[in-house]
Order: sequence, then C-alpha cells, then structure tokens
Amino acid sequence: MRQFIWASLLLIGCLADSTGAPARATADFDHTYQAYGALLATHLEGTRVDYARLVSNRTALDRVAATFGVVTREEDGAWPAPQRMAYWINAYNVFTLKAVADHYPIRGSWLSFYPKNSIRQIDGVWTSLRWRAGGRQVTLDDIEHRILRPEFEDARVHFAVNCASIGCPPLAREPFRSERLDAQLDAAAVRYLARATGLVVSGTTLRLSSIFKWYGSDFEAQFLPRGPAGRWPVTPTPGSPGSTTTGR
Repeated sequence: MRQFIWASLLLIGCLADSTGAPARATADFDHTYQAYGALLATHLEGTRVDYARLVSNRTALDRVAATFGVVTREEDGAWPAPQRMAYWINAYNVFTLKAVADHYPIRGSWLSFYPKNSIRQIDGVWTSLRWRAGGRQVTLDDIEHRILRPEFEDARVHFAVNCASIGCPPLAREPFRSERLDAQLDAAAVRYLARATGLVVSGTTLRLSSIFKWYGSDFEAQFLPRGPAGRWPVTPTPGSPGSTTTGR
C-alpha cells in the first residue's frame, strides 16, 4: 500500500510536466466527436448526467453510439496511438451512457447490497453487454482491461473512463480528442484527485480512492521510479508523513 502512496504522489507531481504530440486526423472518422460533444453539452449538468432527458433524446444517443461501430479493425489499427486511445475512452463512456439509458429507470432488488438505482443492478453491465466498436464486439471490461490498459499503459485512463457511479471519476464535459489528449488526461486526474472521493489528506494520513488499490500496479509502473537494478525505492518508515493510508 505504501508503494501506492508514492505512486500517487509522483503522479500528482508529474501532471504538470507531461507532454504529447498532436496526432494526424483522418477523414474517415470524426475525431473531433462533434455529435458526442453536443450530447454532453445538452445532458450533462455539473458532474451528473440528466438520464431522464437523455432517454427522451434516444435518437441522438443511438446515433453517437453507432458511429463507433462503423470503424473497422484495420482503421483502428492504422490510427496513431493518441487517436486510438481517445476513440476507446470515448467509446467506453458512450457505451456506459447507453447501458444506463437502455435500462432507465434502474429499479434493482432491495435485497441487493447496492443502491436500488445503481448501475451495478444491471446484470453483466461490464462483462456481458456487448457493443460494436473497432471492428469487433466488445464489453466494457474488454475496452478497459484488454485494450486501454495493456495497449496504452497510461494509468491516467482510470480517471478518464466513467463507470456511472458516484465514487467514480466524473464524466468529462467534452470528448477526449487526440490533439489535446495528454492535457485532458492530466485534467481528468486533477479533477478526480481534488474530490473527496479521490484523495483526502488529513494530518499525516493520506486517504486514496480504491482505484489506487485495484490498479496500483498501473500507477507504480508509470509513476514510481525504480532505483539501480530495477528495485523500488525505500518505503517510508512507520510514523513518517504519508505512511498511513485508507482505501476509499
């Protein structure tokens, strides 16, 4: 757990220093995501989605979701990495919106451990529901764990994908775009870590989101420097600042 602390602190320190090269846009797909941007502008209030209004405007939502399905596997593979990463992040977030809208209003069982209107009440929402994107049928778990994490190895993606739960990083108010992707990922990280659900410092106690526990290896690999021979640096001694954590 202490390694997660150092990784998170180094992440915060690195956010202002990261850079990225603009990617070349192609004519076959709208990499500016204008339709998706209009959808967000109309249905996102603060950090919350107005699902009632979104459901009443299903034509626009379905049209946006369908655009991801026309991309072939060959096209996806030929795009520069920033375009591909932006595409798959946006696809994840759009399909999450559609999953909730398709089951809205969510009325789960009172016997469940989760709130009655939680996205977790949708059976197989991350593992079974399938969507067409990049020339294949994918689940939300496929996008996150078999495409975004292993192919791009950027831990900031955990602040960019939205799981439609209160404790998750908030849905970005604009689509992710290749030419601004690096800055947008930084902004998503800062936005989440500025919230009580992301990070809280209380005296010598640092409380982190469970994201850092679930995906600690992603943050360690990217933000935790290794010493000679690839070894981790010495962890803080008990009682030192930042030596105590509680997952959220």
